[in-house]
Amino acid sequence: MKQRTIHLAATGARIATGAAVATACVLGVAASVAAPWPVLQSTPASTTVTPMPGDSTIVCNGSFRALGRDSSRADLLVSAGVPRLRLDAGDHQTSTAPLQMPDVLGGEGAQSITGAVADRTAPLISASESLTLDDEDLRGFAAAPCREATMRSWLVGGDGSTGSSDVIVLSNPADVAATVDLNVYGSQKASTTKVVQPKTQLTLSLASVAGSEPRPVIEVIASGAPVRAAMQSAHVRTLDAVGIDVQDGTGGAQESLRLLGVQSQPVTEGDDSTGILLRILAPADDATATVRVRGAAGDAGSDEYTVELTAGVPAEISLTGVPAGAQDVEIDATAPIVAAARQTVRAEGREDFNWMLPAPQLSGTVPFTVPSGAAATLYLRNTGFDPVSVSLEGPSAQTIELPADGVEAIALRAGGHRLRTEGAVHAAVGLLGDGAVAGWPLWSPPATQQPIVVRP
Repeated sequence: MKQRTIHLAATGARIATGAAVATACVLGVAASVAAPWPVLQSTPASTTVTPMPGDSTIVCNGSFRALGRDSSRADLLVSAGVPRLRLDAGDHQTSTAPLQMPDVLGGEGAQSITGAVADRTAPLISASESLTLDDEDLRGFAAAPCREATMRSWLVGGDGSTGSSDVIVLSNPADVAATVDLNVYGSQKASTTKVVQPKTQLTLSLASVAGSEPRPVIEVIASGAPVRAAMQSAHVRTLDAVGIDVQDGTGGAQESLRLLGVQSQPVTEGDDSTGILLRILAPADDATATVRVRGAAGDAGSDEYTVELTAGVPAEISLTGVPAGAQDVEIDATAPIVAAARQTVRAEGREDFNWMLPAPQLSGTVPFTVPSGAAATLYLRNTGFDPVSVSLEGPSAQTIELPADGVEAIALRAGGHRLRTEGAVHAAVGLLGDGAVAGWPLWSPPATQQPIVVRP
């Protein structure tokens, strides 16, 4: 009996111990489920490097072309004048290379200017050209910056109708040939392909590309090498020469555009040719564009226009009733668009015109050069919700505090300048004299090399 009691006690102890162990296991499993599971993670090896910036190259157009001076050779292009060149390279060394102008009689001045990298610093170089002509067939003032070549741009301007004498200038500063497709948007679409040889500038009459289209928009697409596309325009009314212009190509289509410092000089008698004429194209999709005008000094505009755009068909509207002076033109569309504004001035029997392009957003350091020949103004616009401090270096050095949605107009002296800003702003240069007008937006310099992450 005693032996049986001992066996029963031992069995009871084993059962109690097993139950305790089972309970502990259950609690452990429950706790492990509730607790976070270990994560297997590996961080790939990487390093951040800043590539060496490259040299910077800009292209100058050179001679202004006269078309049709020889009645026996209507297609002959002759140099009507060589513009004055103003260059600012700061502390960087520059080199120049002439561009051949085989289709311009007496042509000169077309060249590429290259700024060399110094101490791993990207070269900030700028240059501009300007000239005044007073001939029977060409009369007016023209000025334009020297620009870098690109693979794609838009020429929003020009006129193929009677009285206009416009030419397209394609410059190839590279060492290899460039194939250029010119796609014309107008009442009918057309396309032309040209080959621009290395270190060469090719000139085409607008009529040979766009026919008699009165409001063409031309898409320029390069392959093989980038090109600089520009348009030189001249106009004759009856027998009187009434202005010249040099217009650059603009960037890709966007839904929101800002054109700064567009001059309005409306007249109350005769032909009101001195208002602002706006040309707009929606390349791919139908769109509705809303156009607003306000004074470049900051006063609110009184006019708003709505324009229905058919895809691929340029439209023009005349901004009538706009007060005299510099105006900012705002365009917001429901699809990407390209646009330009034709500004015209008149004084003492003389007339001149210029196509002003949209001003892109800028930040960082932007070099620009102001040419001589007419009084210059820098137009600034802050479209953001925060104030922006802008530093201007050069002959017109000063600091400008731009409030949110603020504007400023600053008188400029001729010479090289640097605009420095941490926030995003829009900027344009306008030149205005007696019967003389020119202007262009400021573009960021060729992109400097940003840090990149390298992984094996």
